[in-house]
Amino acid sequence: MGSLTTARARRYFDAHAADYDRAVAAVERRLLGDQRGWATSRARGRVLELAVGTGLNLPRYPDAVEHVLGIDVSEQMLERARARIADRRLARAEVRQGDVEHLDLPDASVDSVVSTYSLCSVADPAAVLREARRVLVPGGRLVLVEHGPARTWWIRTVQRVINPFAKRWQADDLLRAPRPLAEAAGFTIREADQDGVGGLAHRVSAEAPR
Repeated sequence: MGSLTTARARRYFDAHAADYDRAVAAVERRLLGDQRGWATSRARGRVLELAVGTGLNLPRYPDAVEHVLGIDVSEQMLERARARIADRRLARAEVRQGDVEHLDLPDASVDSVVSTYSLCSVADPAAVLREARRVLVPGGRLVLVEHGPARTWWIRTVQRVINPFAKRWQADDLLRAPRPLAEAAGFTIREADQDGVGGLAHRVSAEAPR
């Protein structure tokens, strides 16, 4: 029950794209806090954003960012990202459909990879981070924000109980901690902490091998 697949994620996000911004804003306000500013502030140069969704991060990248390419599996989410780019006149940003487990990008072609709340919805997070390492320049930066296992024991217990249903019905694994995934992919951790209610928001800034 509840296994994640790329097809399941695409169907879910295509179906819920119209309500996504409102729903995620409520969760961030009540539980996770504003972690998008933390993530985007650590990006620089040529940025690849994994599972860019509706483009909520795109207006928040600092001047140190030259260009942002966002990849997402859901065309319905990307339609809203394109509208945001046009409305905000975000000349540095573009988005396109693709599979973040199999990136159609050359080796060592980006300076930063950013992922906010996306490893939770992919079938194989290890494959995603291997691809991130491949496309990053030596010493490039990986920035991850995820909702992961809470520090608070009773919240973590609730997460374990509902996680099979979240994976099946929302294409969302509630228990993927990004730090061990990044370490297993060969990244060197530079920053790692937890924020939000009960430490639900996991934040990682890491460096690709030189």
